[in-house]
Amino acid sequence: MKILITGGAGFIGSAVIRHIIENTSDSVVNLDKLTYAGNLESLLEVSDSTRYVFEHIDICNRTELDRVFVEYKPDAVMHLAAESHVDRSIDGPAAFIETNIVGTYTLLEASRNYWLTLNEQQKNDFRFHHISTDEVYGDLEGTTDLFTETTSYDPSSPYSASKASSDHLVRAWLRTYGLPTVITNCSNNYGPYHFPEKLIPLIILNALEGKPLPIYGNGQQIRDWLYVEDHARALYLVVTKGKVGETYNIGGHNEKANIDVVKTICEILEELVPTNRFSREGGNSPGFESLITYVTDRPGHDIRYAIDASKIERELGWKPEETFESGLRKTVDWYLNNDSWCTRVQDGSYQRERLGG
Repeated sequence: MKILITGGAGFIGSAVIRHIIENTSDSVVNLDKLTYAGNLESLLEVSDSTRYVFEHIDICNRTELDRVFVEYKPDAVMHLAAESHVDRSIDGPAAFIETNIVGTYTLLEASRNYWLTLNEQQKNDFRFHHISTDEVYGDLEGTTDLFTETTSYDPSSPYSASKASSDHLVRAWLRTYGLPTVITNCSNNYGPYHFPEKLIPLIILNALEGKPLPIYGNGQQIRDWLYVEDHARALYLVVTKGKVGETYNIGGHNEKANIDVVKTICEILEELVPTNRFSREGGNSPGFESLITYVTDRPGHDIRYAIDASKIERELGWKPEETFESGLRKTVDWYLNNDSWCTRVQDGSYQRERLGG
């Protein structure tokens, strides 16, 4: 197969590309606008492959999308390009509307235009795989309820509302035009190459620098954590084996309160890194947990997310390989051993130097 992947320089997109290039014989065309969250250094280990090509493209640019479809003739589209940070969506929702809604619409139309040129067999084989989030469902009030593929949408933030809108567009293009689409909704991802504004990498890097570890509210917000490489395996399985018109929820079966996530990271760091890695005035350095700082909660903060991933396990045979403990240890270890990647992201040099800039 030749798979066109949007947002392939992002956290999840780069994991998907690395998985495909390293574990299959398929080819990848990576489309990415290279916003702040897009980092081609996350793809260095596969960038020299003859089965990989990068196109610096905004998915809102229809002319360039049409060119790419004509030039590369993909067998499938995996749409991961999105603005995805809740706090940023609260401060500036316009970019989320533009990329997540208008961009998805533009990509759907370019895909449909290309799909109409295919013969019947190619049309039947073609897939438009839209990668979304569990945040479209809102939050769960009960302690045992789970999001299923039929849970009603109830988004809380501009980010989740924009993703919910894009999900509806994808379903409409299947229903109205017959474009063969499939949707996945995932829980919180974590793992290597995660941009440091997100909780787990932020806590790891702040702790190593002796900076405060910020916790919203009381830290009791619960999330289901999914190791990004497990997610990449699931996404590839869906685009190659998933049934047209279906939705698959992908979760890690790892419900954790934010404060417990942070404390677990501190415990791993205490084991792997001497606490005198950072210094405080007045003598000996305290443990990493002493850096925990509670801050004002974000507006409209959802309390609990939890996914029922039984459908994808039952129908496609996927289940996560990593426990939260094993995945988190791998993640902490990766950040400890990739100082240069972290430094270049934190000081912005990854943006200034890419593409000869």
